[in-house]
Amino acid sequence: MKLSYVYILKCSDGTYYTGVTANLEKRILEHQLGKHKNSYTYLRRPVSVVFYCEFTDVNIAILKEKQIKKWSKAKKEALINNEYEKLPNLAKKRFKK
Repeated sequence: MKLSYVYILKCSDGTYYTGVTANLEKRILEHQLGKHKNSYTYLRRPVSVVFYCEFTDVNIAILKEKQIKKWSKAKKEALINNEYEKLPNLAKKRFKK
């Protein structure tokens, strides 16, 4: 069974990058070395892995990556810090009065 990974990197500017890959070690090394000059992380190196999870279905991994990419920084940090109880409240839309 082939695994896929969704990962979150913390960039040197404090932002987060979320990606999906079949080879986590290789992909992280590519980010660190700046293999792709047009990538989000290229000018934000060094990066560090702050979260990853494994999936046995690449399609589910891709869906999860797309979902996390839409999350706020606060919600990503709750996931990174294993503060799962905070996720529902961070998902609520705040309306201006």
